[in-house]
Formats: sequence, C-alpha cells, structure tokens
Amino acid sequence: MSDETPRQDPQQSGRHPLFMPVILLGGLLFGFGLAASHMARPEVVLDFLQLVDLGLLFVMFGAAIVSGLAFALVPQLRERAPLTGDIYGRRLKSFDRNVLVGGVIFGLGWGISGVCPGSGYASLGIGNWPILIAIGGMFVGAYLQGVWRSRTN
Repeated sequence: MSDETPRQDPQQSGRHPLFMPVILLGGLLFGFGLAASHMARPEVVLDFLQLVDLGLLFVMFGAAIVSGLAFALVPQLRERAPLTGDIYGRRLKSFDRNVLVGGVIFGLGWGISGVCPGSGYASLGIGNWPILIAIGGMFVGAYLQGVWRSRTN
C-alpha cells in the first residue's frame, strides 16, 4: 500500500473551477516578471551572488512588498480564500536543523549553477536550453533527497 494520498479532482476537493487557471495566471506573471527584469539569466544571478549587480535584490524586495501587502490586507477584506474556501491563517515553519542544512545545500547549488528554480524555468522561456541540465540536476537532487530521507526515517 502506498503512503501517497490519492489526487482529488479539484471539483471534488471543494476548490473553485478557476483555481487551476488562476495558478497558471500567477505562473505566467511570475515568469514574465523574471524575464522582464532579466532575472531569468544565470549570468545576472551570478553577478548578484558576487555582489556585482544588486538588481535581483530590488526585484525580490519589490515582490516581497507586493506579496506582504496582499497577505496583510486580503484577510481583513475576506474571511476565506475565494478559490479554495480555506480560512486564512499563518503557517509557521520552525527553524530547525533541516532548514539550516537545506538552505546551505540550496545556496551551494545556486552559487555553483547560477540557477534558482523559478528563474531556471523562466530561463527556458527565453530560449536558454542548456539550463535543462541544471533543471535535471534539481529533479535528481530532490529525488535523491527523498530516497535518503525514506531510508533514514
């Protein structure tokens, strides 16, 4: 028997029929924004990590302000999320060893490749096909971590 939870049809899970199209729209906006700000180019990301070009910092700061305002204001205007019906609430992740070790490993991979997952996928959209090697590495790394975790638990 599998430990995986079976996938539910969005209609049966109580989600609004527009849930998936809105997710797609969010991804389109995210990718367009990364490409428009040149953050989908690994050389720009590497320049940021070397503190040569701090443009990525301003892009992330701007995105954090918009998201922060939305997360602060929307729950005051609505009691429940419009597309899922979920009650708004905070989900806090404790800072533990896994977060620290995972962050260090993520940072090493980011620094070596110049590829962050979001910008990696957006980079495909601007025709950077060699990025597929880094994306493949992300999938293999995530798979290997899952195998390792299943053996240690």
